[in-house]
Amino acid sequence: MSPLLYWAITAALVFLALAMALATVRLFRGPSAQDRVLALDALYICGMLVMLVLGIRYASNVFFEAALLIALFGFVGSASMAKFLLRGEVIE
Repeated sequence: MSPLLYWAITAALVFLALAMALATVRLFRGPSAQDRVLALDALYICGMLVMLVLGIRYASNVFFEAALLIALFGFVGSASMAKFLLRGEVIE
């Protein structure tokens, strides 16, 4: 791995960790439920991106599969939360 790629991956991981920390603050301090849902969406997207960056760093397919699972579960979770906020129930 070239030194440029190493430092770019390290910087990406630091910035993603910072984004996750700020989204966690918004998740706990959000004034409305919609803000909390958006913060949760930002958290799962950042988590997925961390898995992708780690997959590039370690050249392992396991990280890419974990990122796919995080994306699938995150989409289902955000869709169900949006439905709950709109209608008040998830299962009809």
